[in-house]
Amino acid sequence: MLSGAALLMVAACGGGGSDAGGDGKDETDKNAPSTAVVTIAPENGAKSVATSGALKISADKGKLSEVRVEDSKGNPVPGKITSGGKGWTPAHHLAAATKYKVHAVAKDAEGRASAKDTAFTTLTPKNTFIGQFTPEDGSTVGVGMPFSVNFTRGITDPEAVEQAIEIKTEPSVPVEGHWFGNDRLDFRPEKYWKAGTKVTVKLNLDGVEGRPGVYGKQSKTLNFTIGRSQVSTVDAKTHQMKVVRDGKQIKKIPITAGAPGTTTYNGEMVISEKLKVTRMNGETVGFGGEYDIKDVPHAMRLSTSGTFIHGNYWSGGAFGNTNASHGCIGLSDVRGGYSKKTPGGWFFENSMIGDVVVVKNSADKKIQPENGYNGWNMSWEKWKA
Repeated sequence: MLSGAALLMVAACGGGGSDAGGDGKDETDKNAPSTAVVTIAPENGAKSVATSGALKISADKGKLSEVRVEDSKGNPVPGKITSGGKGWTPAHHLAAATKYKVHAVAKDAEGRASAKDTAFTTLTPKNTFIGQFTPEDGSTVGVGMPFSVNFTRGITDPEAVEQAIEIKTEPSVPVEGHWFGNDRLDFRPEKYWKAGTKVTVKLNLDGVEGRPGVYGKQSKTLNFTIGRSQVSTVDAKTHQMKVVRDGKQIKKIPITAGAPGTTTYNGEMVISEKLKVTRMNGETVGFGGEYDIKDVPHAMRLSTSGTFIHGNYWSGGAFGNTNASHGCIGLSDVRGGYSKKTPGGWFFENSMIGDVVVVKNSADKKIQPENGYNGWNMSWEKWKA
């Protein structure tokens, strides 16, 4: 009897101890502190933090499960968790003179979370730059118009600046940028824009270090629309221009192009400016005092160097017969530009900024791509390079 009771007691104690021990171990593991460690750089409260490369978030003995970085207005900084949860990388640079808050969570192998919250402020630059762009926000332009940015300071880190400009189109088409020197960046598709394309540009230049110690201070979203397609082809040999809209020829206009010795550039040119009446002085384009016409009607700029397609009331019977200009393309017109029915007036009224004028069969070289918005004279391969 005694041995049986003792055996029963031992069995009961043994069984009860096993159950209690199992429950106690599970509760202890669940409530134990996480072994994961979150590290955030820069340190909490840091000032004058660099806008690129300084923000680093990592996890040790665990994996990041949540990272949230936002400015004082609650705008999030996009980024992604990398290295299988060991780190987090922002998608782009930070804005200058801005306070940011960071919240990061990591979990250890047992799923226990460890969180860390910090705040820091980015540097306030002493030297800044902006981009002066065309076309303007809300404008409608022709199929040849690139999106062009001229920077107020020469850029020595073009990659950082170009990455801060995002262009989206509807319908979607690949758009690439090309630098002309260190202060101009143009964007275009491989071929002329499709009529009706809607373009959205995000200039996220705030905080971009474009050159040592010089930071962008511009953050802007703008939109423009591509209008109908119009490409006009000037044949300097036949002295005629064919105007093609949306694939159909709508007009044939007699012209006069550059005379021998002052020939017109060949190539694809984009209308960048429209002036109902303007003064043209040969001294401004290297011709000395050969001409000074104070009231040139219906003038549209094709190059930075001074090539225009414009109305002409002084060349008599040259139109359709001979080339008599100093390099511009002349269309018959009246003094003062009051008529919309002359060839010059009609073309002015039926053209928009961004329309294309192609010149062929002139005894001159092809226009340089940077002379105006004329990057179409460069192959797509060179443009992307």
